[in-house]
Amino acid sequence: MARMTQTEIINTLAEKSGLKKTEVKGLFDATAELAAKEVKKNGEFTLPGFGKLVKTTRKAREGRNPATGAVIKIPAKTTVKFRLGKAMKDSVGGK
Repeated sequence: MARMTQTEIINTLAEKSGLKKTEVKGLFDATAELAAKEVKKNGEFTLPGFGKLVKTTRKAREGRNPATGAVIKIPAKTTVKFRLGKAMKDSVGGK
């Protein structure tokens, strides 16, 4: 099963909502911008019906270079994880 492209998602939502494609694209862009700003500021952003973006910190650790086997130090870094909401889990999971 092929996954939907961004264009297909925008076209489908435009048809269902009656909005123009450019308006739907603008809404996606504004949502992404808002999510990034909120995660940076508050550490999380909830997207109702889907789940939550949560800022996390990975600890510094040691790793290995797969080519040489040499031990390397991997620095600590901040990343974002997505936690799926219960309603979405239940609707997709089939339980």
